[in-house]
Amino acid sequence: MKIFSYNVNGIRAALKKGFIRWLKSSTPDIVCIQETKAQIEQIDTTFFEDLGYYHNWFSAQKRGYSGVGILSKEKPENVVCGIGVESIDSEGRNLRVDFKEFSIMSLYLPSGTNLDRLSYKFKYMDQFQTYIDNLKKDHPRLIISGDYNICHKAIDIHDPVRNKNVSGFLLEERAWLEKFLNSGFIDSFRHLNPEPHNYSWWSYRANSRANNKGWRIDYNLVSKELLSNIKSSYINNNVYHSDHCPVGLTLNF
Repeated sequence: MKIFSYNVNGIRAALKKGFIRWLKSSTPDIVCIQETKAQIEQIDTTFFEDLGYYHNWFSAQKRGYSGVGILSKEKPENVVCGIGVESIDSEGRNLRVDFKEFSIMSLYLPSGTNLDRLSYKFKYMDQFQTYIDNLKKDHPRLIISGDYNICHKAIDIHDPVRNKNVSGFLLEERAWLEKFLNSGFIDSFRHLNPEPHNYSWWSYRANSRANNKGWRIDYNLVSKELLSNIKSSYINNNVYHSDHCPVGLTLNF
């Protein structure tokens, strides 16, 4: 089972940049998409249907903003939009599909671009933790794939010293992610890849990507109940439809 998480920074823009060619050549079983920036009626889904994918979407109420989606070769047994919190669900940040072997969620955790959004981000993180703690009682075999907008450790960011006071690498954000992992999840990439200089997002400024001055903020977090199923995990940093790149996970069943 090949899974990708990919913040596409606009699904319509990504489609114009060759997203379908990548999808066809990569042949994933599931793709969790973040930051679609589109309403469902604005997405030409025939591209995905022609390749044999079922598709589900959860858009923000605000047009051209946020939004998540999941493509899957297998039809889900169940689809759940949101987490039941209006202030979160209005921004289209969580979409879950359930299969026989596991459940998977596409997540787009807020960024803290200013004090108001940082406050919103912390509130989201607290409410999301509570939601997942309850969800795992009925869905213990859970994967949460997405853009967490947090670098976990110093190894996950190109300049930890200068960025220590920047949202995405704040001590409080990193502590939350550590606590979330300790609640029963595995960072599938770090589980198999201890090497530094592996990132999933680069600023468009200052030629950051060419110089690999990036952040690792995209994750496939796997519940411990699926630990023995992890076969491989990797970052496809040679894919250029977005300022992010796909992060991959392969599971054996």
